[in-house]
Amino acid sequence: MNVTSKGRYALRVMLDLAQHPDEGYISLKTVAERQDISMKYLEAIVGALKKAGLVDSSRGKEGGYSLLRPPEEYSVGEILRSTEDKLAPVSCITAEGVACAQASACLTLPMWRELDELTNAYLDTVSLRDLLTGEKWKT
Repeated sequence: MNVTSKGRYALRVMLDLAQHPDEGYISLKTVAERQDISMKYLEAIVGALKKAGLVDSSRGKEGGYSLLRPPEEYSVGEILRSTEDKLAPVSCITAEGVACAQASACLTLPMWRELDELTNAYLDTVSLRDLLTGEKWKT
């Protein structure tokens, strides 16, 4: 699995919105400045987040983006899946199944499938709130 900058930046956008709930709708310019990410790149990212139903948007002078739910109700998995083409560990595993002519004879396929399932299951247990507080990893 290789999370691209698009996925990493999507997490940063969501965390930025979660860190500033009292600001209401936050402009993309503000997020871009705080996160040091280009506006052009952020436009594509928030478009994917909006399409996935993870953020709300408002137009106008006081417009921008906001979370639709509390931070604890967002999983890292759903955020990454909204922007990444795939999170699978190998190219033959796709959202639609297995894309490989050798799949029926592949001795490694069960291992790759299990790794994919474990990775996605773990990412679904980590919430935005977990990232904000860090409590999940404190001993």
